[in-house]
Order: sequence, then structure tokens, then C-alpha cells
Amino acid sequence: MTIKCKVKSIEPLACNTFQILLHPEEPVEFKAGQYLMVEMGEKDKRPFSIASSPCRHQGELELHIGAAEHNAYAIEVVDAMKAALEDGGDILIDAPHGDAWVKEDSERPLLLIAGGTGFSYVRSILDHCISQEKTLPIYLYWGAKDACQLYAKEELAEIEAKYSNIHFVPVVEQASGDWAGKTGNVLQAIEGDFESLETFDIYIAGRFEMAGAAREQFTQVKGAHSDRMFADAYAFI
Repeated sequence: MTIKCKVKSIEPLACNTFQILLHPEEPVEFKAGQYLMVEMGEKDKRPFSIASSPCRHQGELELHIGAAEHNAYAIEVVDAMKAALEDGGDILIDAPHGDAWVKEDSERPLLLIAGGTGFSYVRSILDHCISQEKTLPIYLYWGAKDACQLYAKEELAEIEAKYSNIHFVPVVEQASGDWAGKTGNVLQAIEGDFESLETFDIYIAGRFEMAGAAREQFTQVKGAHSDRMFADAYAFI
């Protein structure tokens, strides 16, 4: 369904990453972990995860868009958002989409895995679980090239300190001298931390290559069940 939105705000989150708040002209019902399509043209619709949770979004839709110099696909969307904010124009979205939403009736612990701005997908799920007062263990692994791209790490550390069932593990590829967390590949970090993933529901957002590698590695080496692994990428690979 196509919906007109006003751009309420655009704020930088990290280098080349922006938080964008959209105010739709009519309420959008969605599930934690779904995405929307920004309509750039009649046949040009671009997907972005909804970072807000369905129970606490107050009628607005939050996006986290990484628009690095080499990523014209995202830069064009951010530029369109900035133009709409300046002149009061409309942005058209098609929502909701995606089957990788959180399975609320499951009693299995959760493993949330994000690469880069894939964090917006797991953020929606995490916030929804908190609002629903879920007490099952939740592990969130967020991988990025360097620490500055982990733009919500302080917020996540506070959440981890507040809720005993939530565990946040940041992983960077390139560590600075004062980095005290894990370094390397986020999937390898998970492999090293868990003897088995057999009992987990696993939610993944990142590059298709990462989602594919996770499914292969975790089912073959860690006993994960492929039917309990969820990612929008699995509809395409």
C-alpha cells in the first residue's frame, strides 16, 4: 500500500549514517522486523528496515540509512529525504513488507545479528521484546568496520545493564588502541561464544553474503535449525 509521508527530521548517527523520522498521513501497522519501500519512481522501490518498534513508534517511522560515498542507491534516497524536509514535500512509501519479523509466540532464546545499518532491523525487535517484557535470553551481536559505526553502543550498554536477560556484544573489524571489545568477523565471534545454537531463534540483517554464510556455518557447525533462522535475505538466496 502506497502511503504519503512527511519527513519530520534527519539527524546524523555516524559517519555517512542518518536517522530519518517519517510521519505517514495514515497509521502504518507493521510487525517488529519488517521493512518499508521508499518509492523513488514507478518501478524504483528501495527497501529499508523500520527501526522503530510497532508498539512504541507513536505514529512515526524511523529509518537508519547508511549512505557512504560508494552507495548511490542510499545516497539518492537521503538526498530525496533532505529535499522533502526543506520544501515540505511528500515521500511515498510502500509498507509493510517482509516475513522475518519476530515470532512472538516462540519460547526460544533469541540471537540477533546485525552488520552495519542492519542494526535498524534488530533494534526494532529488541525494543519490541523489551516493551513486551520478554524474559527469555536475548543476545545481540553487532558487527561493523570500526567503533564509530556502532552508533548506538552506549544505548545498548545501558539496556544490557538494566535487563539481566539482554546481552550486547559489539564486534569491529578494525580496532583502535582503546577498543576493549571483540575484533574480527561477527559470525566468527558468535561461533567462538556458543557451543550450540540448536535452541535459538536467530534473526539476521546485513549483506546477503553474511546472511548466507550464517545459515551455512550455524546449521553445519552449531546445530542451528534453518527454519528458526530469519532474514529478509532468505527470500532471495
